[in-house]
Amino acid sequence: MRERDVAVALNEPTRIIAIRHGQTAWNAEMRMQGQLDTALDALGRWQAEQLADALHDEPIDAIVSSDLARAMHTAAPLARRRALAVRADPSLRERSFGVFQGFTYAHIARHWPEGAARWRVRDPQFAAEGGETLVDFYQRVIDAAQRLALEFTGRSVVWVTHGGVLDCLHRAAMRVALDASRTWTLDNASINRLLHSDQGLMLVGWGDVRHLDARAPSLQTGES
Repeated sequence: MRERDVAVALNEPTRIIAIRHGQTAWNAEMRMQGQLDTALDALGRWQAEQLADALHDEPIDAIVSSDLARAMHTAAPLARRRALAVRADPSLRERSFGVFQGFTYAHIARHWPEGAARWRVRDPQFAAEGGETLVDFYQRVIDAAQRLALEFTGRSVVWVTHGGVLDCLHRAAMRVALDASRTWTLDNASINRLLHSDQGLMLVGWGDVRHLDARAPSLQTGES
């Protein structure tokens, strides 16, 4: 592509619908998932179907998902109804929490109190053994966001991903520091809207869960 064509393309924003995966049993148990490959529970599968209903009339050109099962399975109903393939992209994975993964938050606080404290105050340089620092995770997410946004310049794309990734996208769009307290939601199966242009990411709408208002009474929700 010629330099002039690139400049023109960058003026056309990419419309991004960023979605957190549906609920898993580990969400409900307050257990650290990180990059371990967990599946949706019954409520999570229902949320994925409701999400597909909510986005039925949206203009969607592509669906890109974290390659972890909970994200891929959340994307599947939408992809099926829209006759689109889901492209798996490991760069949209959740942050790796190393040795913390697989344990409840209470267990982590008891067995790694110093590390748990640094994680909770969002120390940008902290990494659990074998895991990513917040700085490295954020850079991975923002690099992926720019790459994918430029690939789909001027079009609409769905990203199905994880709470930590959404947190990074929100901070980038709102220019919020990595160690600042979070004041926004990261709900399972939430719809979050952004634009990407040559000015970077811009927030359009966040935390839409109206499609989950009619939650089936037999299904129990857990913590996000």
